[in-house]
Amino acid sequence: MKSHEPKASTRAVRAGVEDDRHYGAVVPPVHMTSTFSFEALGRPRAHDYSRSGNPTRDLLASALCDLEHGATATVTSTGMAAITTVLQLVEPGSGPVLAPADCYGGTWRLLEALSRRGAFELEWVDFHDPSDWRPHLGRRAALVWLESPSNPLLRITDIRAVTAAAKRAGALVAVDNTFLSPALQTPLDLGADIVVHSTTKYINGHSDIVGGAVIAADRENGERLAWWANCLGVTAGAFDCWLALRGLRTLDVRIARQQANAARIVEMLDGHVAVRCVHYPGLAQHPGHDVAASQQHGCGAIVSFELCGGRPAVQRFVEGLRFMSLAESLGGVETLLAHPATMTHAAMSDEARARAGIGEGLLRLSVGLEDVRDLAEDLIAALDRVQVRTAARPAGASARAAG
Repeated sequence: MKSHEPKASTRAVRAGVEDDRHYGAVVPPVHMTSTFSFEALGRPRAHDYSRSGNPTRDLLASALCDLEHGATATVTSTGMAAITTVLQLVEPGSGPVLAPADCYGGTWRLLEALSRRGAFELEWVDFHDPSDWRPHLGRRAALVWLESPSNPLLRITDIRAVTAAAKRAGALVAVDNTFLSPALQTPLDLGADIVVHSTTKYINGHSDIVGGAVIAADRENGERLAWWANCLGVTAGAFDCWLALRGLRTLDVRIARQQANAARIVEMLDGHVAVRCVHYPGLAQHPGHDVAASQQHGCGAIVSFELCGGRPAVQRFVEGLRFMSLAESLGGVETLLAHPATMTHAAMSDEARARAGIGEGLLRLSVGLEDVRDLAEDLIAALDRVQVRTAARPAGASARAAG
């Protein structure tokens, strides 16, 4: 019988397994070395220095490249290092960088800082509104940066439509796929040129490393990215790569449980009087619901919601939480709660946050692997602590979903 191509989850589990040529270890060893000996003068081995290449990093890169259906992958020390590496592809005078106005706060800060010092022109775009992004892509551009779902409002970009228009404008398209991971979305299959991850999040999944990755659809761009990562010195260390590879093996089962927990949390939020608005593309009334269904394999485990009462309501919500940690980051096995205005997006100007729709009452929840009954009890207790004083809806009314 002809053997079939193994599924993505199987390939993730088997990544690096039985790679040890010396002892036959099932789990690959971690190569904790800064340098490698030459065979002879002028005859380097496959690796000569760990900044340039390391066998453990190679295994993680190969696995991510496989899962994202790319040609090459470069593993970096952080997610921001991955973004910085991609931006090196923008040549002077090649056109503007187009980026979403509602992107991650760290991305916003980096793009703003580099554009202010003249590295490139920068245009903030609403990629959820074709009447806004189509005019921008009707002329020459260098790079289109996308987040879908966006951080933190989970807005959905039609990646196929934007990438098609970007090609006509001569632009490269990079997609931050951190929120979904290759388990739920593969942007290269939708036409993107580059995929970026903060491997800190779902790839590793245990909140014990920081890391990043850049996967390119074609080898030429991939080689340029690898050159820049080595030149800048932003490649990842061996032990962090080993941990990320270990985490990658359970990606599918973790996300399945987290997504199921998130669906239950959304149900509870959507019907509570203290909640003004729920942002989750799994809701039928979410503006990006249909596009998400067409390009994703699930809606993920990030839920954002806005409390009635703004910052004071948030303060009451977070006091006394038992199974939700007030902390930045996401994608770990534990449930994490963030207040974007003062945490993940604090670097944005007040004007930029207002344009993005990030208000004082917004919370972002990364749903973990805890028993959903415990999460539900914690959530209800927190919502009940919120004293709704303004803009409250009648009891039993459904929260308005937004995108």
